[in-house]
Amino acid sequence: MAILHTRPTTTTTTTIVFNSMTYRFSPPPPSRPTFSLFASTTRSKIMSTHSSPNSSPSLPLPPLPHNRIVLGCGGVGVDFLAAVAAYPKPDDKIRTTSLKLQGGGNAGNALTCAARLGLNPRLISKVADDAQGRGILEELEADGVDASFLVVSKEGNSPFSYIIVDNQTKTRTCIHTPGFPPMIPDDLSKSSLLSALDGVRLVYSDGRLHETALVIAQEAKCRSIPILIDAERKREGLDDLLNLSDYIVCAAKFPQAWTEAPSVPTALVSMLLRLPNIKFVIATLGKDGCVMLQRSVTEGDQLEEMDADILLETLKQRKDSDTTIPSCISSTVTKFRVNGIGTVSGRLFVGTAEKIPPSELVDTTGAGDAFIGAVLYAVCASMPPEKMLPFAAQVAALSCRDLGARTGLPCRTDPRLAPFL
Repeated sequence: MAILHTRPTTTTTTTIVFNSMTYRFSPPPPSRPTFSLFASTTRSKIMSTHSSPNSSPSLPLPPLPHNRIVLGCGGVGVDFLAAVAAYPKPDDKIRTTSLKLQGGGNAGNALTCAARLGLNPRLISKVADDAQGRGILEELEADGVDASFLVVSKEGNSPFSYIIVDNQTKTRTCIHTPGFPPMIPDDLSKSSLLSALDGVRLVYSDGRLHETALVIAQEAKCRSIPILIDAERKREGLDDLLNLSDYIVCAAKFPQAWTEAPSVPTALVSMLLRLPNIKFVIATLGKDGCVMLQRSVTEGDQLEEMDADILLETLKQRKDSDTTIPSCISSTVTKFRVNGIGTVSGRLFVGTAEKIPPSELVDTTGAGDAFIGAVLYAVCASMPPEKMLPFAAQVAALSCRDLGARTGLPCRTDPRLAPFL
């Protein structure tokens, strides 16, 4: 209990004016029922999406993956989303153009996306027994995410973030407050871990809760269950997870930050060389799409050696600048060299993003999580990269058309997804 006394006793209150009403947000007490309306709204939206006549695709959908159980470990929380005409200057008082309260967290968002696409996700994380924690659980369950493995602390607070969405620049600023007490491996019993892994096709971690995630990954490795890691940024314990992983999806700056390589393509080559178990690594580039390097089993001695940067520029020149929908261009199997490390054989892919009309672009919050949720589906469905990258880009683009990380996440029956499935 001594650790509780190290926490600050002061609280910070954020004031937002919306529709002539003033909202003051601070870490709320457990008795404050701030989540019930939000969770009910979410459930109604999901039900209406599934039942809407407009949700019937014009193209026949392929069957769902045979094994579609995925287990995720990572962050969940509450997002207080305030959209404003322009980001405020210091000491400014401004009004919101819209306000939303919904669940968040990288793992929570990605698995919500996976559930709407037809997978059966399970989530390991930790919340407090407060109104926010109960709302997080309720919303996840309403979206089809199995939250029975979440740990609920009787004390402390659930994680939450303030997110300011700038309507002018289409950017978002996040201020995150971690949950307390933090999750530790002892929170997850051996029996719960084994139960959570039972029948799982794929394990996923967003790099948070690294000690618990490592225990899960080690057990998954013993059971030959593949592992996908979201490498958003360098974090404590992330290297241990990367060494056990089969697939990596990373943010644009991560490959070079992790490898100290001079460019993204050479950094991806370095990652495959340093992580011999990796089958593919994807670097997401926002509106510029993504770059993917897939390892090949073809013998490198029989292949022409090429510079990764030159090959990437060659692929970019093949893009159709008039195409607004996501697409993919790929190389043949090629041998790449990194001086001082060695050579690796693989295929390089360039995935384009949808060119979203400015009038439809609302909020990019959670777009990367949506992309990962779609990749989870693609791996379970054994999609080839040429199909996976446009599919994931389309899912991410659809999520940007509404406020918040989850509101715009499409269901599998969305007709805008049918051409990509």
